Amino acid sequence: MMRARLTSLLVYAGLCATTFLFLLPVLMMLSGSMKPDEQVLIDTGTLAGLLPLQPTTQNYQDVFSRVPFLRYLFNSTLITSSIVIAGLLVNSLAAYAFARLRWPWRDKLLFGVIALMIIPLEAIAVPLFYQVTLLGWRDTYLVQIVPFIANAFSIYLFYSFFIGFPRELEEAAYIDGAGPLRIFFAIVVPNAKPVFASVAILTFLTQWGSFLWPLMVTHSENLRPLPLGIAAFYTLPPLQWGDIFAFGVMMVAPVLLIFVLLQRWFVEGVATTGVKG
Repeated sequence: MMRARLTSLLVYAGLCATTFLFLLPVLMMLSGSMKPDEQVLIDTGTLAGLLPLQPTTQNYQDVFSRVPFLRYLFNSTLITSSIVIAGLLVNSLAAYAFARLRWPWRDKLLFGVIALMIIPLEAIAVPLFYQVTLLGWRDTYLVQIVPFIANAFSIYLFYSFFIGFPRELEEAAYIDGAGPLRIFFAIVVPNAKPVFASVAILTFLTQWGSFLWPLMVTHSENLRPLPLGIAAFYTLPPLQWGDIFAFGVMMVAPVLLIFVLLQRWFVEGVATTGVKG
């Protein structure tokens, strides 16, 4: 019994230490955002450096006065939320068609979709850039939204959930005269909150931090998302680390909020769909 308690204590101590290690950069950023600029880099290598001795909100005020932060925030919110909402609809319908409907070449096309998961954006960025240029979409919201709505990984996650969904509920609705779309929206979707939350969070995290593609296809400041905004902010003289940390805190806050709101369904979705780190 004593040995089991000691093992549990060591495990929890290790988990707490690992958690603190991962939280340390966030804590440093939060602390630095509340320090006067001349104190930001003082004692950064010690725990004392995590405590702002003279807390101030001046850094946050400086961000709003130096750059159009609200415009960057609006752009990121519009782009990311559009991709998430449209992606949930498109990818879930595609996955349901793969999991339940019978049609020619279904299995081969599913294999092709899964194979697309290994292709990074960098591999197709140039031909995709050429395509959107021909369409006249450069320096618009469309070019930052449309190419990322359909996503192979999201389809795979939905498919993994739908393939294990009890058929009895769908068969009962089918006997009552419901078609595939009605069954999907009335029966499947209300019982698939975990996988929808998982896909929404993973898509949100990916798109909220997107940098390469917006850098390639936009040049107007009014269309910059937050990652491009903070990159440009870093180059503005004078270099003030307190302001940069404040920008970073406000950029990370929506991600943490989304995760907290959907945490319960996300954890359940991880267990249901088998998502691994």
